Amino acid sequence: MISILRCTDRFVSHAHAICTVALVAMLLAAATPTNGQGINDSGMNNDPTGNGDFVVGPQYNIDPDLTDRGNPKGKSFEFKMKLADSQIFRGDDATLNPRKKVRTHRRIFVYVPAAYRDGTPAPLLVMHDAPNRLDLVQHALDNLTISDNPQRRLPAFVVIAVENGGDDSYGSQRGLEYDTMSDRLARFINDEVLPAVSSNLALRKAYPNFRLTNDPWQRAVMGCSSGGAAALTMGWFRPDLFRRLITYSGTFVDQQNPKAAEEQDYPLGAWEYHSGLKLIENSEKKPLRIFTHVAEHDLRHNDSEDTYHNWVMANRRTAAALKAKGYDYRFVFSLGSKHCQRKVFEATLADTLVWMWQDNDDE
Repeated sequence: MISILRCTDRFVSHAHAICTVALVAMLLAAATPTNGQGINDSGMNNDPTGNGDFVVGPQYNIDPDLTDRGNPKGKSFEFKMKLADSQIFRGDDATLNPRKKVRTHRRIFVYVPAAYRDGTPAPLLVMHDAPNRLDLVQHALDNLTISDNPQRRLPAFVVIAVENGGDDSYGSQRGLEYDTMSDRLARFINDEVLPAVSSNLALRKAYPNFRLTNDPWQRAVMGCSSGGAAALTMGWFRPDLFRRLITYSGTFVDQQNPKAAEEQDYPLGAWEYHSGLKLIENSEKKPLRIFTHVAEHDLRHNDSEDTYHNWVMANRRTAAALKAKGYDYRFVFSLGSKHCQRKVFEATLADTLVWMWQDNDDE
């Protein structure tokens, strides 16, 4: 297994340069297989189902399982939900900046794979910032639900990609939904979005007996940036609802609106997971399976610790805390890449999904 070099947490320019050179040197040295463990074309360790720390890049190739390989396709559905009809995110929160645009409706995209059998309780993957990367997940389902390799086979989960409420960062509806340290988003997805999916007329016409599972081990969440932080937050605050979590370039920094009531309990927002309150370290271990990733040149990667906004530092600390606590975790550090770059998804997402759904029948 490739372990990420533990460079200094303070990514000032000199230390960061030393760390980058050392990481590249380590990756090149690891390119020679040892005990059968080598590097594939994307730089990923050849054990796609293993826990631990991994380095990928700096060259990237798309995984063939994330392309159209001519296998049977599932069915796609799209509908809208009016924000004003919500009991949880109406678009009129007092913390919102009136200069930041709020959507009147949010789009919901649903993909039911060809392997799904009507009437069975469907596992599900909720995706934030829809329809971002939805095409890659669809291809993964088309190819890997029918894989001849049982170690690389995905369950026929339904994808529910949810559009954010609009804009970004402090004072935005998206920021309210994704960066707030509470169970509010988990409740919104569970109490409002999932019932809307199950009752959608077009979907019901195609699948009269359609139903989604209530088993939290069969419910996954995926997102990038603040959407990644939101994935962890949904599971952290409501592990009774969602337990498989995928975060790329997670915003585990102080991005919570300072006007939010949650500031009283979590004054540094998602930074509290790994630093400050050190929630992962100091809380009882939760029933969660967690994938995290950060890019070498992710947002504010040269910032000092006292900004609470260094994405690389935040994600490395989050991964270390998960490891120390004994979680099933997987952390990917992508060389030669930036925040939420598609090439990283193209190279890693198939392995990520395979790892995420390990043991899904045995929990």
